[in-house]
Amino acid sequence: MEHAYLPQFEEVAWENKEELFSLWCHAQTGYPIVDAAMRQLNETGWMHNRLRMITASFLTKDLLVDWRKGMAYFAKQLIDCDEAANIGGWQWSASTGTDPQPYFRIFNPVSQGEKFDPEGAFVKKYLPVLQHVPLQYIHKPWEMPLHLQEQTGCVIGLDYPQPCVDHVQRTKLALSLFQEARDRHLTKTE
Repeated sequence: MEHAYLPQFEEVAWENKEELFSLWCHAQTGYPIVDAAMRQLNETGWMHNRLRMITASFLTKDLLVDWRKGMAYFAKQLIDCDEAANIGGWQWSASTGTDPQPYFRIFNPVSQGEKFDPEGAFVKKYLPVLQHVPLQYIHKPWEMPLHLQEQTGCVIGLDYPQPCVDHVQRTKLALSLFQEARDRHLTKTE
């Protein structure tokens, strides 16, 4: 399926920045739960459904990359790919499908990590550079003081990337893009 199930979101003005898509594909976004999940996918061909939702939300709502690009990447990488489930999952996460996640509900990659990987075990397994990062910083290592970054062998921007986008700013932009698409659609149908 190449079209959004909900016509009001067929024309979301995705930015589709290739650099951001590449960072997501290569587990280099600077958001540990996203990067660990993408590393798991790339190494094993599998990812838990919660992680599929987190990474899909991040790609579409934080990076503003069209859900179809993520869907195609998952189809290529997943050993358990089911076309209907893949389409449905991506459209749910992107708020374009049947019974979708509301477009104004955007997963926060830090709080999702804290909630679903509270001890940081999953992150540390797939991102060994974060192995010695204290628990209070495991899902937001960029907040670690520099002396602690040096002590743990995880200097942000050197050993592990800075966040590629600011979640709060991107959330605001995503909301406005979805609202604009919805408003354009309503104007066309009146």
